[in-house]
Amino acid sequence: MLQRWDPFAELRRMEDNMDRLWRGFGRGDPFHVGAEAGQWLLPLDVTEEGDTILVKASVPGIAPEHIQVSIENGVLTIQGETKSEQERKEANYLVRERRCGAFNRAIRVPEDADPDKATSSYENGVLTVALPKAEAKKAKQVKVSVAAK
Repeated sequence: MLQRWDPFAELRRMEDNMDRLWRGFGRGDPFHVGAEAGQWLLPLDVTEEGDTILVKASVPGIAPEHIQVSIENGVLTIQGETKSEQERKEANYLVRERRCGAFNRAIRVPEDADPDKATSSYENGVLTVALPKAEAKKAKQVKVSVAAK
């Protein structure tokens, strides 16, 4: 039996499948996307400013000594853990949204970044990792000359 193909029905079916897939992540917690229990997603901004790639991570309330930054095989990893304060039995929380637990974020750095010259700084809850571009991999300007006839 032949059926007429309906592209919109296919799109609706694909949308339903994607909705079902995304519902499986996070269980309603925006900081728990694809993480182990007790972990949360670390928000990042990655920008290129001149000859430097800047990675900025929001880590408010976390002491710099509890943050580890490493670069291995072209992957920048930022990880750490924040402890929750002891719950007081006499306190009745009306809202409890502050995150606690482990965090781990890994991103691939561009090939032209020089991990040996990377630096990091922490200010006002923002961790900044600066990755300068390697000298050998920077684009070189070549002057075009016109041949005289």
